[in-house]
Amino acid sequence: MEVDMPMDFNAWSVPLPAAMHTASGKPRRIGVELEMIGLSVSEVSRMVASHLNGKVREDTPYEHFITGDDAGEWGVELDYAYLKELGREQPADVEMLAVLNEVAEGVLRAGAEAIVPVEIVSPPLPIQRLADIQALIARLRSAGAKGSGAGVTYAFGMQFNPELPDLEAATISGYLKAFFCLYDWLAARSKVDLTRRLTGFSAAFPESYVRKVVDPEYWPDQAQLIDDYLSDNPSRNRALDMLPLFMHLDEKRLRAVVDDPRVKPRPTLHYRLPNCEIHRKDWGIHLAWGDWLVVESLAADRDRLNNLCSAYAAWLDKPLSRLFDNWADEVAAMPGVSSGT
Repeated sequence: MEVDMPMDFNAWSVPLPAAMHTASGKPRRIGVELEMIGLSVSEVSRMVASHLNGKVREDTPYEHFITGDDAGEWGVELDYAYLKELGREQPADVEMLAVLNEVAEGVLRAGAEAIVPVEIVSPPLPIQRLADIQALIARLRSAGAKGSGAGVTYAFGMQFNPELPDLEAATISGYLKAFFCLYDWLAARSKVDLTRRLTGFSAAFPESYVRKVVDPEYWPDQAQLIDDYLSDNPSRNRALDMLPLFMHLDEKRLRAVVDDPRVKPRPTLHYRLPNCEIHRKDWGIHLAWGDWLVVESLAADRDRLNNLCSAYAAWLDKPLSRLFDNWADEVAAMPGVSSGT
């Protein structure tokens, strides 16, 4: 399927962070994951290939890869584990079993494509190339892609994997602190779909852990930071999943607690909160990314971060205030927040 470039493909600019390079001087990169429905794996992979001037490699009917991008391979897949496993199997020794598998796969596929999202997974891209994702979103929307909110059961996400400016423990702690202080505001801005909240795939952090991290005196070394995190969060299902980063930093320490083959080492954060509302003409990557840049800005400003941590810790310690006040509203009124998006 090929469609003309929509007129709105560059209607919104994609802002850039202040820190554009890593400590080694290399451009910071980011991976993006988009879930949607309304188009088949083949349709989406062809559109991505056309957008990138690449070629499609069909590993299975449910897993396609797009080659030809200097940044690496893009993946397009039906996000349904059993179908992918069926697609990888070799032909059965018994002819009847092969026939039954083929029939079962066809039935599952027919049903799955009505309710299971197709997912696009980018390689690590230079952050400037978020504009390419913005343009791709417009193409997919024009072709009929739908996201969260387009149907009662549609609960699809957009995920960011931003590379950190450096891997110092203080930098990582700063990002966690900033994220926790801004979480209520981010969640309100994201309007996370109820179905996605119920699945727990972007769950909030335990309050006891949040309290520990937002303490202005909490600046642990790397080992303590990882141990504290794993003690309260031995799970991928967090709105800001730190497991890939901590596996990159200390695989032995992480594997002693988390034995999940889906956790892969990456020098990145894994931000899982935003919905993918690709069917909306006023939606694009600039919205959630602009919100994320408020986290970036706060994490880089130690004085402002410590002040906000103190204010948030005080707010958490006042249960009566929490019944009547809204921390998200207080954050939204702060300088550099609403104006940052």
